[in-house]
Amino acid sequence: MSVSELYSQYTRVWIPDPDEVWRSAELTKDYKEGEKSLQLKLEDETIREYPVDAQNNQLPFLRNPDILVGENDLTALSYLHEPAVLHNLKVRFLESNHIYTYCGIVLVAINPYEQLPIYGQDVIYAYSGQNMGDMDPHIFAVAEEAYKQMARDEKNQSIIVSGESGAGKTVSAKYAMRYFATVGGSASETNIEEKVLASSPIMEAIGNAKTTRNDNSSRFGKYIQIGFDKRYHIIGANMRTYLLEKSRVVFQADDERNYHIFYQLCAAASLPEFKELALTCAEDFFYTSQGGDTAIEGVDDAEDFEKTRQAFTLLGVRESHQISIFKIIASILHLGSVEIQAERDGDSCSISPQDEHLSNFCRLLGVEHNQMEHWLCHRKLVTTSETYVKTMSLQQVINARNALAKHIYAQLFGWIVEHINKALHTSIKQHSFIGVLDIYGFETFEVNSFEQFCINYANEKLQQQFNLHVFKLEQEEYMKEQIPWTLIDFYDNQPCIDLIEAKLGILDLLDEECKVPKGTDQNWAQKLYDRHSSSQHFQKPRMSNTAFIVVHFADKVEYLSDGFLEKNRDTVYEEQINILKASKFPLVADLFRDDKDPIPATSTSGKGSSSKINIRSARPPMKASNKEHKKSVGHQFRTSLHLLMETLNATTPHYVRCIKPNDEKLPFHFDPKRAVQQLRACGVLETIRISAAGYPSRWTYHDFFNRYRVLVKKRELANTDKKAICRSVLESLVKDPDKFQFGRTKIFFRAGQVAYLEKLRADKFRAATIMIQKTVRGWLQKVKYRRLKRATLTLQKYCRGYLARRLAEHLRRTRAAVVLQKQYRMRRTRLAYQRVRRAAIVIQAFARAMFVRRIYRQVLMEHKATIIQKHARGWMARRHFQRLRAAAIVIQCAFRRLKAKQELKALKIEARSAEHLKRLNVGMENKVVQLQRKIDDQNKEFKTLSEQLSAVTSMHTMQVEKLKRELAHYQQNQGADASLQLQEEVQSLRTELQRAHSERRVLEDAHSREKDELRKRVADLEQENALLKDEKEQLNNQILCQSKDEFAQNSVKENLLMKKELEEERSRYQNLVKEYSRLEQRYDNLRDEQTPGHRRNPSNQSSLESDSNYPSISTSEIGDTEDALQQVEEIGVEKAAMDMTVFLKLQKRVRELEQERKKLQVQLEKREQDSKKVQMEQPRNDVDLDQDADLAYNSLKRQELESENKKLKNDLNELRKAVADQATQNNSSHSSPDSYSLLLNQLKLANEELEVRKEEVLILRTQIVNADQRRLAGKSMEPNINARASWPNSEKHVDQEDAIEAYHGVCQTNSQTEDWGYLNEDGELGLAYQGLKQVARLLEAQLQAQSLEHEEQVENLKAQVEALKEEMDKQQQTFCQTLLLSPEAQVEFGVQQEISRLTNENLDLKELVEKLEKNERKLKKQLKIYMKKVQDLEAAQALAQSDRRHHELTRQVTVQRKEKDFQGMLEYHKEDEALLIRNLVTDLKPQMLSGTVPCLPAYILYMCIRHADYTNDDLKVHSLLTSTINGIKKVLKGFMTQNTAKQNEHCLKNFDLTEYRQVLSDLSIQIYQQLIKIAEGLLQPMIVSAMLENESIQGLSGVKPMGYRKRSSSMADGDNSYCLEAIIRQMNCFHTVMCDQGLDPEIILQVFKQLFYMITAVTLNNLLLRKDVCSWSTGMQLRYNISELEEWLRGRNLHQSGAAQTMEPLIQAAQLLQLKKKTHEDAEAICSLCTSLSTQQIVKILNLYTPLNEFEERVTVSFIRTIQAQLQERNDPQQLLLDSKHMFPVLFPFNPSSLTMDSIHIPACLSLEFLNEV
Repeated sequence: MSVSELYSQYTRVWIPDPDEVWRSAELTKDYKEGEKSLQLKLEDETIREYPVDAQNNQLPFLRNPDILVGENDLTALSYLHEPAVLHNLKVRFLESNHIYTYCGIVLVAINPYEQLPIYGQDVIYAYSGQNMGDMDPHIFAVAEEAYKQMARDEKNQSIIVSGESGAGKTVSAKYAMRYFATVGGSASETNIEEKVLASSPIMEAIGNAKTTRNDNSSRFGKYIQIGFDKRYHIIGANMRTYLLEKSRVVFQADDERNYHIFYQLCAAASLPEFKELALTCAEDFFYTSQGGDTAIEGVDDAEDFEKTRQAFTLLGVRESHQISIFKIIASILHLGSVEIQAERDGDSCSISPQDEHLSNFCRLLGVEHNQMEHWLCHRKLVTTSETYVKTMSLQQVINARNALAKHIYAQLFGWIVEHINKALHTSIKQHSFIGVLDIYGFETFEVNSFEQFCINYANEKLQQQFNLHVFKLEQEEYMKEQIPWTLIDFYDNQPCIDLIEAKLGILDLLDEECKVPKGTDQNWAQKLYDRHSSSQHFQKPRMSNTAFIVVHFADKVEYLSDGFLEKNRDTVYEEQINILKASKFPLVADLFRDDKDPIPATSTSGKGSSSKINIRSARPPMKASNKEHKKSVGHQFRTSLHLLMETLNATTPHYVRCIKPNDEKLPFHFDPKRAVQQLRACGVLETIRISAAGYPSRWTYHDFFNRYRVLVKKRELANTDKKAICRSVLESLVKDPDKFQFGRTKIFFRAGQVAYLEKLRADKFRAATIMIQKTVRGWLQKVKYRRLKRATLTLQKYCRGYLARRLAEHLRRTRAAVVLQKQYRMRRTRLAYQRVRRAAIVIQAFARAMFVRRIYRQVLMEHKATIIQKHARGWMARRHFQRLRAAAIVIQCAFRRLKAKQELKALKIEARSAEHLKRLNVGMENKVVQLQRKIDDQNKEFKTLSEQLSAVTSMHTMQVEKLKRELAHYQQNQGADASLQLQEEVQSLRTELQRAHSERRVLEDAHSREKDELRKRVADLEQENALLKDEKEQLNNQILCQSKDEFAQNSVKENLLMKKELEEERSRYQNLVKEYSRLEQRYDNLRDEQTPGHRRNPSNQSSLESDSNYPSISTSEIGDTEDALQQVEEIGVEKAAMDMTVFLKLQKRVRELEQERKKLQVQLEKREQDSKKVQMEQPRNDVDLDQDADLAYNSLKRQELESENKKLKNDLNELRKAVADQATQNNSSHSSPDSYSLLLNQLKLANEELEVRKEEVLILRTQIVNADQRRLAGKSMEPNINARASWPNSEKHVDQEDAIEAYHGVCQTNSQTEDWGYLNEDGELGLAYQGLKQVARLLEAQLQAQSLEHEEQVENLKAQVEALKEEMDKQQQTFCQTLLLSPEAQVEFGVQQEISRLTNENLDLKELVEKLEKNERKLKKQLKIYMKKVQDLEAAQALAQSDRRHHELTRQVTVQRKEKDFQGMLEYHKEDEALLIRNLVTDLKPQMLSGTVPCLPAYILYMCIRHADYTNDDLKVHSLLTSTINGIKKVLKGFMTQNTAKQNEHCLKNFDLTEYRQVLSDLSIQIYQQLIKIAEGLLQPMIVSAMLENESIQGLSGVKPMGYRKRSSSMADGDNSYCLEAIIRQMNCFHTVMCDQGLDPEIILQVFKQLFYMITAVTLNNLLLRKDVCSWSTGMQLRYNISELEEWLRGRNLHQSGAAQTMEPLIQAAQLLQLKKKTHEDAEAICSLCTSLSTQQIVKILNLYTPLNEFEERVTVSFIRTIQAQLQERNDPQQLLLDSKHMFPVLFPFNPSSLTMDSIHIPACLSLEFLNEV
């Protein structure tokens, strides 16, 4: 590319700046060659003209694209120069808070001055096993690279840590040490790192001091070798030190201090053990007060001194040696304060004999005062002939004293380092080592002296080694890629090194001048001017004749020659050393002993003969001369430096350069000036320059194709060869062939070419973007135009419609107005007319009414007069008629009376005649009827008349009233005047009435108002009362709800806490099981190492030797105390102490034992008294007959059993004969072998019966002998004891040895009672006698037992009475004590007493329940045994009788027994046990059991255990279980409520295997952990590649330029990439295998939950530690991969396992990579979304977020600060990474089986033919 193309408009460049060193600017116009200046615009928008050097045509440095800024490796930058390096470090340090950055093979570490959470165990595990370029830069990555190369290449390694004082060298070295101890440490040797760390306080105290740049500056260099064995475990360490700054002991500059140990000792001078040191404060001594202030802010010297003493003790330095060390240090202080007085002549001086400091110096070192006083002021000159003693001047004495002080301190420093090495030394042979060099960096001060010269000389040597190593690596890379090698011109500092160390160099001239008696610094400087003035690396200052300038690789340094000779000589006179050698203190004398035969340093050879070099001691042997004690300091330093370089050259170096960002020690503050100085001094820029001189940018063909495929033409993509495509693309894009080279696997580019390609790629993307934008914008404009057109038409339509509607509205309004006017006018006229008309009508109406009223009144008066006249005339006529009618009636009555009388007479006459009577009777009926009718008619008439009368009467009354009214009206009209008065009165009465009414109304209103107010108030009060009631009810309800909610919440919290505690306890227990298995495996490995080859266990060794921590089966009853003690022994004292129940049980048991001890002591005293009484009496001998009788009975019983045994043997022999005969017949007739096999089975059954009989005989003999021995022993003891030993229990277990002894005893008794057998051959007499004797003995035993029980009851009652008395006394004492307490204390004390009482009662009840349960289990077990024995005995008797009967009938015919059904038991012989375990456990392959019953080996083993249980063989059960457990362990380097009736029949009858349940549970946990370990081992190499690196969505991710670290030498060749399908295939394989093997579904769920957690942890940890994968495209890939995994879980029905929940942090991390990261709303969305990520993880991902294209934007620092501010309230843990080693506790479910033992078929592939079905 031409200059005009590079320096075009908008190109950004770097220009020098006095404040910021380099400043960014942008070209405002294109630059053309020949122009003298550039037009630039700075970042603050200021315009600046930058001049261009026309002669050199030196243009400003170009700036890298933004996409390359912040790279992990500086060599990945396209433009490699100083401003690019500085800017990249600054961006990473300030914006991303990344303190580590690669620069080729160098790790640049910037001191943050703040503690960062990036050094934990999780980070170590994350970097372990990773390639160096795969993870973000870290000191752990460098350590892992060194460790991996050591293990792979078997070559020693070195890590060189250098930098300024305060840059963090020691901390970096310490973290590297910690990494090696964690990764390579073994369980027993990891304390090496602890010892090295323990040596840090000592080395800091004696080797660190305060300087102007650092409060804790190391004033020496050290090289620590960490030794490894063949397994690459740390076995030891060794430390070598270089160039201790001894001059600091006697001189300190302003604001500096001496070594810390002096001030620490002064701070502790007041301690009693340091009184003899005679120390005071540090200001009182000359050697500690020259720098001014003796204190350091924030440092407590006394506390540090205590840490130093503790470190001495930890490293094994005895207390006496510590006191001696402190005495020597104190003596140095006293020596520096000795007052030296000059004499008058000036050539001599003296010291006062009374000088207190000199006396203390001599006393502390144990030397003679007079001699030291003399030889401090004199020196001895030895010539060939004589020896002179010469005085010294004051300055010479002071120099000699200072040299002595420095020499003492240096010797003490060496002694301490030697003892530290002894503490770190190991006797194991070292295979290889890794060295960590912590050495000072390049130093330049205002005044530079001899120390700075040596330091810079060492850095020159290290820089030369560094340059050669970089050059070598570059050459190897080019040769590996088969690129033509061209010589790279790099800075070679060999001339500068020759100037210093060559013959007649600076050091040689210095040593020569030191040998001159009158040599001075000025003479030496003049010699330098004369000798080296022509050298290009040596210059003479203009204004000085005592200084010289050396041009080092980093900078020019001016050295002041004053003091060089004295510091180089370091003269210590022999006379003073001899005085110290004669010290009475051994340590002081040892310090100055001549090293005639120096002990070499610890050999660091790796394999003996295969070692490259042998490391020698850092200190060369010192030979005494006549004039000086040792060689010059410069010579010693040069020798040690050569040894160091030999060591480093023999190893593979790794470089760490520490940078100090600022001098103020501010956290994350970057000073560009200081950083540039250190970058130039530490060789980082030289590495950049060497890389830039060649081909710094390297791309693999695959990455190059993926990155720049957009530049490839479409027709070229048809080619399948990517190399050819890349070649054609580069040849077409880059015209200069020197700008790139094609290697074997990579393409190499010159500096700037990647930026050019990035520019072309960006232009291509920009052109494509413009095309896309053009098309999209055109489409958007068309859409916008169409939308506007539609909107315009719509607006026009609506506007025209609006105008038309408005016109129509106007017309309508006009017409309406006319109509309104017309109507209004008409209405107004009509209203006027109507008003006139109404007035006329009213007038007419009133007039007409007046006339009509007048006429009406006249007519009315006339009508009323007429009525009055009518009534008056009618009254008069009625009165005349009534008078006439009354007269007529009187006349009629008189006449009718007369006529009646006449007729009466005639009738009387007629009635007297008969005819008359007849006629009378005839007409009577008719007459009666007529009369009746007449009466009815008269009644009707009466009713009508009465009605008429009432009507008339009412009419009359109405007329009377009407007349009265008319009369009153008439009278009123006549009396008008009187009516007026009446009207007034009425009016007044009315007004009064109205006033009364108004007053009443007012009163009523007031009353009603008050009443309403009262009602309203009452209603308000009632309403308020109701509201209060409602509120009260609501509050009560709320309180109840809250109490319920709180109770529910509390219960939920308690449940969660209990679950969490249970999970933690389960996890802790399983971790312990895991740790135990690991230790057991390690023990096996160590045992294998000690005894290689085939080894057999001794025959007497128990097979349970490895299981001594597990309980074995015991059929004896164990008490509660024994259980508790056994529990304590099993779980440990510390854990058992935490179990309160066990503790209280033990405490109670101790009390009971104490009481039993008292009782036994009382019984012992009684028995002693009884024994004394018995001794006084004579023994009786009448028990011999009883003994003879018992022995006779036992002999008869034995003979009977032996006779039965003989019969069985005879039957067995006959059976065998029959079998043999049958076999011969079968052979002759060639018949089927079924009958023969049947006979064999019968033979086996007979053998079994015979064995059972033998066991019964043996048990019976043992019981008889034991009973006899107990009886004989009991006769010589007290009767109570005799009664206690009654007839023994038959079920008591008998050992084999006891049985043998009993058998011998029975034989002896048989020999004694042979006569009984001969006298009574049938045995009836002896049997009868023995029966009577036995009855008598039983009665006597019962009587004695009853008496014994009675006595025991009496004693128990007495003990209870005593216990009650003691308890009453205690209660009285407590009652007296409580009376003295306060009432509250009394209540509390009473509660405590009640709690303790209830606790004791509870324990007693628990104990009782446990005892009852044990007794119940024991009785059940015995009952089962007895029932089984009875059944077996009955079956055997029945079988024997049937066999005997058949045998008697026919002797020659063998009867076949009916074969029993299979009972689900398998029989095996003891010698086949190992074969059984090998076939079922050790050598079993999963493929052999495909298609069989799941868990078939477990069923087979259980059936074998059932048979052992059936035969009641506890040893067989114990042996089989133990062998099974050991077999499972070797492979690794509940219950009856769910059973069916058939399964219950197949349970064990005799043995309880609950004690093995814990053992098997632990084994299950180990198997589960081993399963997880194997699965993780298969999955872990796939995770990172499949989840983060593989392109699941093709073309989504891009590849960024990578630096040198992507070419790590630890990377293996070949493509080890995996895709997501590989993980899914592997998990499908896991799932299939587990399902085929019949694993419980619950365990399968837990396995995949653990595996998914591991996938999440590994992926997220790599995401947090890798900058290159934190991008938007990676987030998309992650989300796709996670969705595939979730889909797989749902497809396998594993979504209930909780595996998806474990992936929640990874899901949120993927979403975080894809979310917007600009505004405050985006920050809130991120905070609300990322709940499973901690604050540190969120901030870390945002800091690591890297755009893959320049179109993306980085996350700003302000946005990250916003996130941190919003997440401050979170209480997140400080851990950055997830613990990938974390394992969820496993929970084993109980799933009842549906199989029965008799339904299981054993396949032939298992080779178990030796098992027999029972």
